[in-house]
Amino acid sequence: MPFLTLTPDSKSAAMGDAGVASAPDANAMYWNTSKLAFVDNKYGASFSYAPWLRDIVQDMGLMSANGYYKVSDKQTIGASVTYFDQGDIQFTNIFGDYLEEFHSKEFSLALGIAQKLNSDFSMGLNLKFINSNLVGNTVVNGQAGKPGRTGAIDLGFYYNKTRPTDKNTDKPKKLDVDYGLVLQNLGGKVNYGFGEYFIPANIKFGTKISHKPDDLNTFTFLIDLNKLLVPTPKPNTPISEKSIFSTMFSSWGDAPGGFQEELEEVMGSVGAEYSYADLIALRTGYFYESGNKGARQYFTTGFGITLKDIYKLDMAYLIPTKAGNPLANTWRISLNIGIPTKNLKSKEIRGDEEE
Repeated sequence: MPFLTLTPDSKSAAMGDAGVASAPDANAMYWNTSKLAFVDNKYGASFSYAPWLRDIVQDMGLMSANGYYKVSDKQTIGASVTYFDQGDIQFTNIFGDYLEEFHSKEFSLALGIAQKLNSDFSMGLNLKFINSNLVGNTVVNGQAGKPGRTGAIDLGFYYNKTRPTDKNTDKPKKLDVDYGLVLQNLGGKVNYGFGEYFIPANIKFGTKISHKPDDLNTFTFLIDLNKLLVPTPKPNTPISEKSIFSTMFSSWGDAPGGFQEELEEVMGSVGAEYSYADLIALRTGYFYESGNKGARQYFTTGFGITLKDIYKLDMAYLIPTKAGNPLANTWRISLNIGIPTKNLKSKEIRGDEEE
C-alpha cells in the first residue's frame, strides 16, 4: 500500500514533500493530526488531485479530501478520504498469454481528533480503515486473489514554542518555530490471498522556522526526516512473522549493512516558502532518498493564491534530478477552504436582518 505514503496536497508537495510541522490546515489529517488543535478557523476542508505516472500511463490518479470542525479552543475533530486509482491492469500468465483485465484501486478512510495539552503542545490520533483491491479474484500460482483490508492508527505530536502574537503586545512575533513528530500507518498486515505483507508504517520528524520581518512578508523553511518502520527486505528471506509493533523497534537495527544502511533508509525533505500579505505564496523544495533505497531524488516548485481570505488554491510541480524518471511531469492541484467563526456569525446577522 505505498499510496499511503504519497503526498496528497499541493502545498507540501511544492516544498519537497515536507509538512509534519507546517502551518495547520485541513491537510493535517495526512501530515500530523495534532496540528488541527491549533487551527484558526472553525471549519475547514481541502480537496486535492494529482495524475500519477502520467509519462507512462494516462489512467492513474491520486485524490484526497479532508475536513475538520473545531469543537473548542482545545479540541478539533477531523475526517479524510484518500483514493488511488491505478487504472486498468492486464494480467498474463508466465508465457505472456492474456488472462483478464482488472481495474485496480485503493482507498483509506480516517477519523481523527486533536487535543491541546497546554498552550504550546498538542497530540492527535487517527483511526484508519484501508482497502486495497489490486487483483480482484485473479488466480495467481493456483490461489485466488482478494482485496486486502486492514486497520491502522496515526499518532502525532505538535509543539509550537511561540504563538503568532505575544501576550503583552498586538505585534506579531518575528520568529516562529514549530516541531512535529508523527507515527503513521501502525496497523495489521494486509493479505491479498497469497500471504501477509506489512503496510508502510513510518516515523516522521519535522520542524518549521517562520520569519516575519514585517506585516506583509513571511519567509518559511521546513525540514522533514522520514523512516519506514518495517523490516529491511533481505534476498531469499521470507516475510517476517513479527507484528508491526515489534518491528517498530527491530527495524532500527535489522539492515544487513548495519548502521550505515539504516541511515540510508532515512528520507529527507527540505522546503521554503515566501508569502506576501497572505495573498500569494511562492514555494520550492527538494526530496532525497538514497540510491540504494529507491533513488527518488527531485526538486519541487509551486505557488498558492488566497481568495477572499477563505479559499486557497495551490499548485505543485515535480522536477526529477535524472532524465527518464517515471515521476517526471507530476503535478498536483489543491483547494483549501477555511471558515472562521466571525464569518459564520456575520452570515447569521445578515440572515436575521433579511428576515
